[in-house]
Amino acid sequence: MLTERQILILKSIIRLYTSHETPIGSKTLMNEAEINFSSATIRNEMGRLEELGFIEKTHSSSGRVPSLKGYRFYVDYLVHPVKIQKKDLAVIKNALGNQFRQLDEIVFQSAELLSQLTSYTAITLGPEIKESILTGFRLVPLNDYQVMAILVTDKGHVENQVVTIPRSMDVNELEKIVRIFNEQLVGLPLMEVFKRLKTEIPLLLNKYVKTNEGILDIFENVFLKAGQDRMHVGGRMNILDFSNELNVEKFKSIYSLMDGTHDLSSLVIPSTTGITVKIGTELNNELFNEFSLITASYDIEGYSSGVIALLGPTNMPYSKMIGLVDVFRNELSKKIIDYYHSVED
Repeated sequence: MLTERQILILKSIIRLYTSHETPIGSKTLMNEAEINFSSATIRNEMGRLEELGFIEKTHSSSGRVPSLKGYRFYVDYLVHPVKIQKKDLAVIKNALGNQFRQLDEIVFQSAELLSQLTSYTAITLGPEIKESILTGFRLVPLNDYQVMAILVTDKGHVENQVVTIPRSMDVNELEKIVRIFNEQLVGLPLMEVFKRLKTEIPLLLNKYVKTNEGILDIFENVFLKAGQDRMHVGGRMNILDFSNELNVEKFKSIYSLMDGTHDLSSLVIPSTTGITVKIGTELNNELFNEFSLITASYDIEGYSSGVIALLGPTNMPYSKMIGLVDVFRNELSKKIIDYYHSVED
């Protein structure tokens, strides 16, 4: 266990390194951290912290920087979330106070807003909607070979997608498909809809629709998209600003990963509720060894839950960021609940 003096020095090193982004030496601690110990005592304690693995020496300086173990100790035992500034709270309330027509717009806006407030990369995962109930399905002809498929759920989600239909299919055939979908699928949870698209619906299409080859695959994609997690990444380019070892190839790999919903979801979805912090190698992806990820789940009482995440450097100001994320998730939850209530009314 660390002594009070060692804890004070470790905390000061992390705070100063967060501000200066340069290795911290004993003189800097004496001059800027107002630590009332001799230079020799500070050096001895820094040496002990290094032996214990809480700080480490860089090749280019005699100063020290926090290690993963040091950051972990700091986040677990020393961080006290800072109260969000009134101006930031006003910005959040104002931006989320807008009227939104779709849930996706809220997810998009929240990620962009959190990224702007922090200058980091923000990720918002919308509420799970797989348990949503399909309340409507229709097709709007656009031309001879394209239609817009529109489906609506009880949670206010609207999915529309332009699809190309077989040239041999006429309007009467399309009307039969719409009728079958509405009679057999409307009123069911999306998970049950997916199941019937694989079992009962193909049999009905073969029986009543003359030209149905490939048509089920086309409309199945519309339903699958509606059931996917709604995710948006804000401030992707910000990762260029806080990693000294981010070469072109590594940046491309990270940027590509952010386009993959499944891989990104597995990275940001926390194993527990509340706020969690993963640092460096704890992210289990070598692309992010220089990064930290703060994730927070938000609950929409009576509906479902979602996740917001903040990807930044390991030397981020954790107290400030954790406090901001905590307030942000509560405001986002309120907004989505208001949205659901407005849809139901």
